[in-house]
Amino acid sequence: MNPGACPMPSIARPADLFDRTTAWRDLADLASTDRPGLRLAVVTGRRRHGKSYLLRRLARATDGLYHQARELDRPLALREFAIDVAAHLDLDPEALRFDDWETAFRVALGLRRGRTPRRTAGAPLLVIDELPYLLVHSPEIPSVLQLLYDEAQDTPDLPATTLVLCGSALSVMRDLLTGARPLRGRAQVELTLHPFDYRTSRAYWDIADPQVAFHVDAILGGTPGYRQLVTAPPPDTVDGLEEWLARQVLNPAGALFNEKSFLLREDPRNLDRSVYHSVLQAVADGNHSPAAIGTAVGRDYNTLKHPLGVLESTGFLTRVDDVLTRRRPLYYVADPIVRFAQVIIDPHRATLEERDPHGAWHAATDAYSSQVVGPHLEHLARVWTARYSGSRWGTSLGVVGPAVVNDPRERRQHEVDVVGLEQGRRPYDETARVVVLGEVKSTNRRRTATDLRRLEHLRDVLSTSGRRAGDANLALFSRSGFDESLMDEAAHRDDVHLVTLDDLYLDHDG
Repeated sequence: MNPGACPMPSIARPADLFDRTTAWRDLADLASTDRPGLRLAVVTGRRRHGKSYLLRRLARATDGLYHQARELDRPLALREFAIDVAAHLDLDPEALRFDDWETAFRVALGLRRGRTPRRTAGAPLLVIDELPYLLVHSPEIPSVLQLLYDEAQDTPDLPATTLVLCGSALSVMRDLLTGARPLRGRAQVELTLHPFDYRTSRAYWDIADPQVAFHVDAILGGTPGYRQLVTAPPPDTVDGLEEWLARQVLNPAGALFNEKSFLLREDPRNLDRSVYHSVLQAVADGNHSPAAIGTAVGRDYNTLKHPLGVLESTGFLTRVDDVLTRRRPLYYVADPIVRFAQVIIDPHRATLEERDPHGAWHAATDAYSSQVVGPHLEHLARVWTARYSGSRWGTSLGVVGPAVVNDPRERRQHEVDVVGLEQGRRPYDETARVVVLGEVKSTNRRRTATDLRRLEHLRDVLSTSGRRAGDANLALFSRSGFDESLMDEAAHRDDVHLVTLDDLYLDHDG
């Protein structure tokens, strides 16, 4: 039998693991492959995305060893690792002492030192969680693991072993596998655990009302760990949202009140520099283009390239490229909880710390509507269009994103919230058919025919410029619905689509 071609039965997915089906399958397939040697997986993702929860269950299902590193000095870190290894091997906690990480990992993985390593009693799977804490005082660890990995590849009769490295500091974890780093090209699985999307998040929180689900997602996003940090579930209706926020997110004694500060400190590249906070604030205030961000913070764009790059690499900003025009990136705050803190908590911190959450909330109502709810509805509209809108457009969609349309006649630029190209075409391809043009409004005003006329005008502008947009579908997204005249017109036109918040959460096609 060829051991490299005959995988073992996959590991059963635990019943208490919500969603994460694909992530579990990828890791379980790797851990159950009956191929000799050492296999490597690198798992990353932001804080509280459920990485540790997932990996503890993988270790339990494989009789593996799970070790969660802490912010300790090197001797204490080695000591804690030795205690976990001893427990896994059923040894007395005092039986093991490690002076270096090569010895520690050899014992944990059962790899003897020598020119021809032999497998001894070790874990079939070893998880090192929060690896960046160890790298602070032991930067040699990747080189040590490279040595052990290469030794194992040269030993064909070595039993199958899986090593999983995990961490929340995105820039550190991504750097492990780049350029000339020791582990470059050695990981069979590179997995990023993302937050739940808005529909999965609604199911996870068990929220019946789409309006409530939308607001909870706009404030907390799809981070599963936040459910354990609140003392009461979200309200049944939006009428109870203010009181729930007052007791949870806006409560200085609550775990989520200072979550933004914890997130910003978790990545070593985010030093406590005012420029990073200024850029985040500018983007949260609605400045998405590099030029607008530069104007808001009083800096030239060239001097912002580094902080923008740092905030993107560490996962605090998401860069979205213009679908129609190259070199027009747009930046958005990646974490809803960070955006909420920038817009609501930080400007009203004194009032909140005086235990007047209702006063702070009322003062922040306009900012919440324009800087939190508005951008979030735009994001959901793009996600829905790309993933859930089905066959209503008459053809399959490819790239979906925002765009800026130049209008030579009016000598101005128009921002378009949702642009969908035909499947199989790249962004910036001037010959690609524009399938969808969409505009999103989260105001309390119902949409009217005036909004539809604007989209028709933009479609004409694109067609006149040579784009294949003459038959583009026009989509209007609204939290507050549409007036009767617009609904009547849409009912008689195949190219007009009116999408409500309920539609974003419903499972239907066409």
